[in-house]
Amino acid sequence: MKRFLLKSLPFAALLLGLALLLYPTISEHINAMHQSHAIQAYNRIAESMSDEQHDQLIRAANDYNSRLASTKDAFFHPELVEGYNDTLDITGTGIMGYVTIEKIKVELPIYHSVNDNVLQIAAGHLPGTSLPVGGVGTHSVLSGHRGLPSARLFTDLDKMEIGDVFHITVLSDVLTYQVDQIKTVKPYEVDDLAIDPNEDYCTLFTCTPYGINSHRLLVRGRRIETAEEMKVYVANDGLIISPIIVAPVIAAPILLVLFIIMMFGGGKKRRNAAERSRRAVEEYFRGLEASEKNNKRSDENAEGP
Repeated sequence: MKRFLLKSLPFAALLLGLALLLYPTISEHINAMHQSHAIQAYNRIAESMSDEQHDQLIRAANDYNSRLASTKDAFFHPELVEGYNDTLDITGTGIMGYVTIEKIKVELPIYHSVNDNVLQIAAGHLPGTSLPVGGVGTHSVLSGHRGLPSARLFTDLDKMEIGDVFHITVLSDVLTYQVDQIKTVKPYEVDDLAIDPNEDYCTLFTCTPYGINSHRLLVRGRRIETAEEMKVYVANDGLIISPIIVAPVIAAPILLVLFIIMMFGGGKKRRNAAERSRRAVEEYFRGLEASEKNNKRSDENAEGP
């Protein structure tokens, strides 16, 4: 048993190392599937709505944004403006839409609030800022984590450049924003998140520098016309299997065969060796018996009749 355990250690170490190596990729893939399913479920509900229901929801969001803009200190005290959690929540899960950032290859559901449960799996809308339905005099702010081993989220937000675009989809409406400002600020510096009465802004923000998180990266976009092709939703590619996930699936049976050979192949060799030794001993004793018989026959011949 001890010898078996000792021989198993290298194989166990190999499996453990493989699991640790693949955990980020596999967990990210699973998270992407969940995000894709959430977005598809959202779209199914949005597409089933009548024009009247759509317009009613947009009017409610515009009304909320108007009341927010006219309420003093609403940014710091969003509870002063009623109706936040209920507005645009068509699924009952808190999703108000989704953000598509082609430059960094992410498409994330947008949930009400920025609590940690939300930011572990998706983008969060910052309470106290405009709901993301657009319009002059609105400024929506969306937040996402960086560097999580289980999801990409806003990890690559620092790769965005002036002129890049991102899209916000709410109900059946697709809003396009072009990046016009990128800034790194301290957590308490929030002036760049304020509403400009003459602009339609959306800001994406995350912690920076990577792994230190002492500052905030603000990527602001100004609303532009949406290209016609973006008005048709194409499902997230979360279900496409990455080659790095296929590799261990193929390798697993190979490793299993090697393990069996390693565990039991040596035993077979030992049995073969023992069998050869046994045969050699038998041959040796047969040779002795034959030699004794020959000697006895020789003695009998020497004695004569």
